[in-house]
Amino acid sequence: MALTVEEASETYISEMRNVPPPGTGICATCKTFVDGEHYSTCLACSRQPSLLDAVVPITYSAHLGQIHTALRTYKEPGSADVKRFASIRLTAILWRFLAAHEACIAAAAGIERFSMVTTVPSSSKERDERGSLRQIVEWCAPIEQRFQRVIAPTDEVGPGRGYDERRYAATAALDGESVLLVDDTWTGGGHAQSAAYTLREAGAVKVGFVAIGRHVRPDWQVSGASCEQLLAALPNRFRWDTCAAHVQEQSSGVLR
Repeated sequence: MALTVEEASETYISEMRNVPPPGTGICATCKTFVDGEHYSTCLACSRQPSLLDAVVPITYSAHLGQIHTALRTYKEPGSADVKRFASIRLTAILWRFLAAHEACIAAAAGIERFSMVTTVPSSSKERDERGSLRQIVEWCAPIEQRFQRVIAPTDEVGPGRGYDERRYAATAALDGESVLLVDDTWTGGGHAQSAAYTLREAGAVKVGFVAIGRHVRPDWQVSGASCEQLLAALPNRFRWDTCAAHVQEQSSGVLR
């Protein structure tokens, strides 16, 4: 029996946590946990350009937890059945989230709608040809018709995660386009910011970003608490009706 999007998106729901909006203790860029008394951004985000108009992770991805395992399994060599199981469920999470909140991401970026969708390429041409992330986007009904593969790895940079303007090259002119950039995971943000640089150099005027998981290590210490403790302090019921960019105008009741 075929799964519905709602059913498939609930597979990992017990581990999913809503990502809070920027504020005290939450990185203003990537929404990880920070020492709110002293910093507004995490160390990684403070060390690289901020070229994305909005960054919205769907959920946190605790290292070696269910979400992290699924985000690794769907694209690594292994059983085709296991990869497909994870791919279908990650697609459903992205589908359901964007159906409800793409407009929130666009509003956070200062626009009404993204005219184009693309993915953060892999770090090498060989790995990028596998296309696991592109398959998820192509299955995702809210964005599939706007998806274009417009940037590619250059192989001029090593496989590290750091920001580098040479990492990717544009394969099309993007004059005036507003682009929703999709990735499966945000770890340090180097690849996403490198991709944003390339999109802007090709003419994109707005670049928003969504990732399924914002990777965190449970043992990391932030202001005397571990990330495991900080995750545990978040509401343990994931809500599909809100997101890190979700704002409701009280006066009009209009979602922005």
